[in-house]
Amino acid sequence: MLIVQICVGSSCHIKGAPDIVRLLEEAVAANHLEDDVVLTGSFCTGRCNRVGVTVTVNDEVYTGITRENFREFWEQRILPAVAADRA
Repeated sequence: MLIVQICVGSSCHIKGAPDIVRLLEEAVAANHLEDDVVLTGSFCTGRCNRVGVTVTVNDEVYTGITRENFREFWEQRILPAVAADRA
């Protein structure tokens, strides 16, 4: 099971955390990964960045996730992590 934790602290909230949560929910549903991915929220992860939201995938922390780079993040980080978790 892949754990994806989205920072919803004040800084990330202002930078678009609600949009990233929505995009993740939609992508999980569209790819039928409800049994493979758990989405959770967290307060500040201490990795504030000038741009975007901080997202932790299992133990890997990614900063700067935005609506604009979400597709790349999904395809290069989430989908491979799901595949590795299934193996």
